[in-house]
Amino acid sequence: MKPKATLKQIAKELNVSVSTVSKALSNSPEISEPTKIKIQEFAKLKNYKPNNIAINLKNRSTKTIGVIIPNILNPFFAKVFSGIEKMANEKGYNVITCISNESLKKEIHTMDMLSNGTIDGFILSISEETQKQQEFKHFKEIISEGIPIVMFDRISDEVNCDKVIVDDFDSSVNAVNHLITLGCRKIALLTSIDNLSVAKLRAQGYVKALNDNDIAINKDLIIRTDNPDEFDFRLKDLIDNQEIDGIFGLDEHASTMAMKMAIKKGIKIPEELSVIGFADGVWSRRLTPSLSTISQHGIEIGEEAAKMLIEKLESKDEEYAYRTTVIKTELRQRDSTRKL
Repeated sequence: MKPKATLKQIAKELNVSVSTVSKALSNSPEISEPTKIKIQEFAKLKNYKPNNIAINLKNRSTKTIGVIIPNILNPFFAKVFSGIEKMANEKGYNVITCISNESLKKEIHTMDMLSNGTIDGFILSISEETQKQQEFKHFKEIISEGIPIVMFDRISDEVNCDKVIVDDFDSSVNAVNHLITLGCRKIALLTSIDNLSVAKLRAQGYVKALNDNDIAINKDLIIRTDNPDEFDFRLKDLIDNQEIDGIFGLDEHASTMAMKMAIKKGIKIPEELSVIGFADGVWSRRLTPSLSTISQHGIEIGEEAAKMLIEKLESKDEEYAYRTTVIKTELRQRDSTRKL
């Protein structure tokens, strides 16, 4: 590999001061155009690369955002990242993306690694393990160091920061009400992510919708677990032994597995069973029949999160108030629900 030159080496070889070299490379108007061109071309020839960390520490700005997502395979997080990157690019910011893989330890390590002057602030969704253990100390420590955080989707009320969420509770009420409007009365609630805050809000929406319509809660029609294998086992028992006419799945695994097992048993969808899922991944559209879903507008969430963080970074207001923005969801009706 070609060795990299330093400012001192360039200054020595061109017989100028280090300050002159530094100003020429930063295109300062204090340096004449011929001298600038001479120094810049020589630096390029010598493979000079600026020490960005040192520059960032000096300027207290990197124009870079750190994004931490829990799961790269989840289409929702991919859509959110797309929105973050779009807004960041428009505002002149770069993005560094890391994946926590639902691990508290990796989440902490990533934040420690990036908070050394590499980034100006974080946009993140809390990992599954972090929510399970209710361990939020690392977020509070980062904020106390002057590095702002914007949380999206999976958040914690214990952490004072900007947040972008969807109306999980209200959208669940609306989805179950839609099933009831279709004539469903024996509606199953299914989730394999019960340890996450979003699942708890969605489950509360299910309960409210049934209560509002004077439909008794039947615990035999409810599967709430954070173990996919346990979920699949309990789902088979429910499909085989319970009479249901509607399913509300709080996550993609729950809704797609329910459709798969129901079809395998010979249940006709949507004639005998209507199904609504949460999240709007590619599999929802590719299933046969296609799955009716609650779309979370991931791109819009990402754009709003990036906008909030950049506003915080560029704000001169010492009394900046933390905000929570709620993005409205949309029920997308496909072939797994009967038409009114």
